[in-house]
Amino acid sequence: MITAGIDCGAKNVRALVLKDGAIVGKAIVPAGMDTAAAADKAFDQALAEAGLAREQVEKIVATGAGKNEVTFKNGVVTEVGADARGVIHLYPEARTVIDVGAEEGRAIKVDERGKVVDFAINEKCAAGAGAFTEAMARALDIKLEELGPLSLLSTKSIPMNAQCAVFAESEVVSLVHAKTAKPDMARAIHDAISDRIVSMVRRVGMAEKIALIGGVAQNVGFVASLENDLKTKVLIPDVPQFVGAIGAALVATDD
Repeated sequence: MITAGIDCGAKNVRALVLKDGAIVGKAIVPAGMDTAAAADKAFDQALAEAGLAREQVEKIVATGAGKNEVTFKNGVVTEVGADARGVIHLYPEARTVIDVGAEEGRAIKVDERGKVVDFAINEKCAAGAGAFTEAMARALDIKLEELGPLSLLSTKSIPMNAQCAVFAESEVVSLVHAKTAKPDMARAIHDAISDRIVSMVRRVGMAEKIALIGGVAQNVGFVASLENDLKTKVLIPDVPQFVGAIGAALVATDD
């Protein structure tokens, strides 16, 4: 069976094609101002990689904040439901899912069937999501991709008290003026994000094993802070930013 999942996030749209449960094509494009057009583009690119035509795809399910804007979908699934389904497919032993994207972070507790037991979402402030790291990288005058590796060079922990992305940026500027070492500031930034995420995990009830997905899962600095706070290693897929799309494509296989 050939199905597709379209995950329309705030920053990017991800399209993924499954054939008999195996990934045969995937693509990611910026969401921009026209989510519908971005979804079309991502789907076409994923189909091209898979060597398939649209008419060969039997069912398409959309997820993400812009899921209702996908004009060619056959159905939709919530972001939480897609995350849970995708993670259990990749890691049957996982019982906690942490998804950190550009604008939102969420913690999900699942059972052995991949059913959602409970979840919590951080949607009121970017301080628990990827947009926070982008703002902080600008404050430190470094490239975003340098922020994670830089934090691993830190030699001491510096608390960041601000719980808002705007105030945290001001706090970083103050640390810069105080001649604080950049690696220590980078670590403080990731520790602050981790603190918000871990508080959500504790709210839903942490159960091992824990899977980390979403674009921020590619940030080694955040992973280090998160594993330190959780006191355990986390499972990270090869394509963490596509797990929601995988889940949507799997939902499409259901009757």
